[in-house]
Amino acid sequence: MKKNYFTFSLILILSLIIISGCTNSKDSIATISVNSDSEHVNTFKKLNLGELYDFDFKLNKADKTWVNVWIESYKDGKQEPQPLAELSYGKNPNKVVEGNLGFGIINTDDTRLGILYAPNVTATPQKIDKIHSVGVFSGWDYAIGEDKVELKLGETYLLGAYRESKGNSIRTYNLQDENEVKKMIKDDSVIFLLKIKIEEK
Repeated sequence: MKKNYFTFSLILILSLIIISGCTNSKDSIATISVNSDSEHVNTFKKLNLGELYDFDFKLNKADKTWVNVWIESYKDGKQEPQPLAELSYGKNPNKVVEGNLGFGIINTDDTRLGILYAPNVTATPQKIDKIHSVGVFSGWDYAIGEDKVELKLGETYLLGAYRESKGNSIRTYNLQDENEVKKMIKDDSVIFLLKIKIEEK
């Protein structure tokens, strides 16, 4: 009798865990994950256009929410008055919208262009100053991994950072640590922070 009771209890608990897991996934507002091997990224590489930082983005309540994506720009430790680029969209007729979201830098002979995109929408390319100094290091760091991250309403998330050093070296920072991000902004010459926030409207 005790054995049967234990077996029944175990099955019940496991069932509740499975149901709870499914419910949480289904009810989440949005999920995002790094997509470093996407078709977009590979096309950029093949055509030698520049650099592209791509994400898989899924918005589960697209008909009830508003998405804000932007690039904060910093030079010599000071934030620029306006974002380098920004997108604001929402209230889609479809309940679920998914696709690619990301930030890229297109290199041309004369200039560099920053591009920002999300599913079914793209911002106007913005001019970025070229690197003129010899020995300046640049790089991109993702703030999230390839595992899906669930996004919550009203919270701002840092997705990644593009950086240009002040000297001939560049160090790594923990982008999940706010103090580390502040130090990075202070230490490097140019910083672009890719951020996202979802609101209910």
